[in-house]
Amino acid sequence: MALFSAEHLAFLFGLLGNVISFLVFLAPMPTFYTIWKRKSSEGFQALPYSVAYFSASLLLYYAFLKTGAFMIITINGIGCFIETVYLLIYIIYAPKKSKRRVIKTKSVEYMPFTLSFFLTLCATMWFFYGFFVNDYYIAGPNILGFLFGIAQMILYFVYKNAKKDDGKLEPTKNIEKNTSLEEAKEVEIVSK
Repeated sequence: MALFSAEHLAFLFGLLGNVISFLVFLAPMPTFYTIWKRKSSEGFQALPYSVAYFSASLLLYYAFLKTGAFMIITINGIGCFIETVYLLIYIIYAPKKSKRRVIKTKSVEYMPFTLSFFLTLCATMWFFYGFFVNDYYIAGPNILGFLFGIAQMILYFVYKNAKKDDGKLEPTKNIEKNTSLEEAKEVEIVSK
């Protein structure tokens, strides 16, 4: 007799999936507290929260079509509510122009590591839940979620120590290598 049946493992991973999904939904709270406190979205992008809302909505719809999907219904209902609050805060404080992106600026200032980490854990739990209940509509997309989460964490570690790009270049850094010291000083004085 096996220690755990597929039904027990499905319940375990479903429960872990719910707990970790809840932590995923809460992970951006420091970001939105910062947005609310400063009254500006300061370069944070709405796309991750829009995608999270859309994903939770689709999973909620799917769970209503499926029988016995109580765990999927509860967490995605909570997720839709939390993501709606995030998007409303973002809309209230968003600037009219789009700002930075991680790879373009080589800065992870607006990409919280905790969100990437918990998304990866979440995808792992939901993959195993889908696997043990033989629901490949749940398990399949979470393979991609796991891979994208790993990619985000790699990006974070690659760019975490990169200098912040504030858009200002020092005049001496724009000077060609063959420029004499006197010409470099003239350029620096003129640019001040």
